[in-house]
Amino acid sequence: MAEGLFELYAWLISPIIFGETLEPANLVMGLFQRFLSVELSYVQGFSVHAFIGAVVFPVAVYIIARALNQRFVLAGVVTGVALWFMAQGILAPLMGRSFMMGFGAYTQSSFVGHVGMTLIVGFIFARVWLRDAALKKL
Repeated sequence: MAEGLFELYAWLISPIIFGETLEPANLVMGLFQRFLSVELSYVQGFSVHAFIGAVVFPVAVYIIARALNQRFVLAGVVTGVALWFMAQGILAPLMGRSFMMGFGAYTQSSFVGHVGMTLIVGFIFARVWLRDAALKKL
């Protein structure tokens, strides 16, 4: 769900607010080409990023929440900031872009997207955790 909302934000909302469409598939494609000598199509790059967003990001939120004693919403924010920094501060420069891409509109929109998505994951985990705790009391 959170990954789907990220994509809606990236393609529909970000262009309106920031004037930038987020297309992380291009970064995935470039990284695969540079480090694995594998040429991915846009659909494949999109699919890799969608998988990471749908599976890896929630797992990261959960692991960080365990470290924070089940504070899922805080874990969502921490995870989102970390993943945003990884994308814009580490991976983008590996592809020849400037550090944090100069903190321009794309980087700002990426921050909203990453933190927003993992914050949604944190809210979902918190709700499920509270529901499960309430059911155990019955």
